[in-house]
Amino acid sequence: MGESAAGARCVALVGPYQSGKTTLMEALLISAEAIHRKGTAKDGNTVGDSGPEARKRNMSTEPSMASCSFMGDPWSIIDCPGSIEFAQDAYNALMVADVAVIVVEPLVDKAAALAPLFQFLDAREIPHMVFINKLDHLHGRVSEVLEALQAVSQRPLVLRQVPIRDEDHVGGYVDLISERAYEYKAGQASALVQIPETMQDHEQEARQELLESLADFDDALLEQLLEDVVPEKSDIYRHLTENLAQDRIVPVVMGAGETQNGVFRLWKSLRHDTPGVATTAARRGFNGSDLVMQVFKSSFAAHAGKLSFARVWSGSVAENTQIAGHRLGGLYGVFGEKHDKIAAAGPGAIVALGRTEDLHTGDVVTTAGRGEGGTPWPTPMKPVYAVAVHAKKREDEVKMTAAMARLAEEDPSYAVEQNADTNELLLWGQGEIHLAVGLDRMLSKFNVEVSGSRPQVSYKETIQKPIEQHARHKKQSGGHGQFGDVQVAIKPLPRGSGFEFDDRIVGGAVPRQFIPSVEHGVKEFMSRGPLGFPVVDISVCLFDGQYHSVDSSDQAFRTAAAMAMREGMPKCRPVLLEPIYRIEVDVPNEHTSKITNLVTGRRGQILGFEAKAGWSGWDTLEAFMPQSEMHDMIIELRSLTQGVGTFRFAFHHMSELVGREADLVIQQRAEAHAA
Repeated sequence: MGESAAGARCVALVGPYQSGKTTLMEALLISAEAIHRKGTAKDGNTVGDSGPEARKRNMSTEPSMASCSFMGDPWSIIDCPGSIEFAQDAYNALMVADVAVIVVEPLVDKAAALAPLFQFLDAREIPHMVFINKLDHLHGRVSEVLEALQAVSQRPLVLRQVPIRDEDHVGGYVDLISERAYEYKAGQASALVQIPETMQDHEQEARQELLESLADFDDALLEQLLEDVVPEKSDIYRHLTENLAQDRIVPVVMGAGETQNGVFRLWKSLRHDTPGVATTAARRGFNGSDLVMQVFKSSFAAHAGKLSFARVWSGSVAENTQIAGHRLGGLYGVFGEKHDKIAAAGPGAIVALGRTEDLHTGDVVTTAGRGEGGTPWPTPMKPVYAVAVHAKKREDEVKMTAAMARLAEEDPSYAVEQNADTNELLLWGQGEIHLAVGLDRMLSKFNVEVSGSRPQVSYKETIQKPIEQHARHKKQSGGHGQFGDVQVAIKPLPRGSGFEFDDRIVGGAVPRQFIPSVEHGVKEFMSRGPLGFPVVDISVCLFDGQYHSVDSSDQAFRTAAAMAMREGMPKCRPVLLEPIYRIEVDVPNEHTSKITNLVTGRRGQILGFEAKAGWSGWDTLEAFMPQSEMHDMIIELRSLTQGVGTFRFAFHHMSELVGREADLVIQQRAEAHAA
């Protein structure tokens, strides 16, 4: 039995989009008598997915939490988003869970999508089990599903049950440890039945495989098997519990959340095998009896302010507790969208902390302040998709910036960038839906109505030919006039050199005090060259000029310099430059050839590929790719890789763009300026 007496335990439901996690959460809650009527996603009345963005899209867009009690033991359940675009929230929730239940459909071709999730769990040694859901839709063999799942798991999968089936109908299961058979009863507890004779050989074979998997970690059990000694069932349960807690094995159970089949059995497995909060806290590097909490989710409510969702690792927290130097603004229990005030919470509890503006996701909190220690918190996912954000009302522009910052605080896989080249405010995220949800939240939570558009590409321009140019600015309009005369040499520099300015003035042809004004006038022009883009990689040298003792001024020489650039630059054979990024694409190796075609089809240059370190069956492909081709690449990449492919990128160099593509870019820029 797990450590229920030491505090509440926490299970996180994870798995791909549409695997049925929210439905399973409803089934678990109704089995625990925490709710009396099961909601459905279709009716929009489930405990999970209660936010407007989730209801609008009929999918989880943030974690949903609920506390309950099963057979006298306190539990918290976290239903995590399944889409890869919202994986950051799922990863953060897994960091505070005692056990994860990976909810999967009984479909072989969907197993590959679980590779990043298994990798995350295995890398952090988080105990996890698999629940094969929707067993009423099983058309193949469970063994085939298991084989496909094993291909993406570093830990051995251990089957706990085998289904009793009549052709495509699954009517029950046989428990491989107790060797008892159960028949599903609609809306009722499963009934104990005899193991069908036709299944006895299959059951014995599957049970032997379970025992052999456990024997890999225990010499005494291995010796019993070699001597054909049947282990005690209590010993088998003990081995299973110990190995799960140490993340050595992945037990596999099955059922159907929609019909309640197998849900009670899942609860019993969780109750028996899930480690307690003290074990998890020790695994995470927290020891002691004083109050230690960790924030795993931040959320802003429209009128209630900021809430920090945290798990209590040790000690207890009360409504008036001082944490991190501040008195709590409120302590709440969590049940879906309901946050009810509570007086106190002990070890293992999931709580919401009110008005904790200075707390952030991942923070460890004690009564004395921010705590130290604990295993590292997950690094935020690198963004792969961006939109330029515009406030629909000019007076909302300041609020918009603040709202975007809060959005990134709620979900650290968002990022905000003020692009210096295009002067656009960009919201970065994990994909189209992720950013659409973010823009919706800016209205629903922060009352800022915004629109999003495709970001501009940071094109530049440079020159190919050196020239010398003379320009004179002379103006007389009563009183002091304006006079500035300059001769400049303009020449190209090697790519990436930037801008250089110097002078070779002798004999005071241009007084020293006016030379900085010449440089200023040159730079002023360079913000928009003859093609319409910022100018880079040029050298400008002031080598001669004239001045007037009365009419010359800083402004006159600044204007003359800009004139020289405006007249001279078109003669220098200007050329468009496009930004080239170095990208690293991570994909299952079965898709590598398709991704090679994807990259080359977007004008990418393949640099090579190699096996992805620590990821069995995955490749990392490296390439150069123009920024203009990267905007929606993640959409096509995921389409070709069952949703799991991703990439990282960094600016590398600027490259000349000529021909029809360059003409089109220049034409579009001219039209934009004219508008």
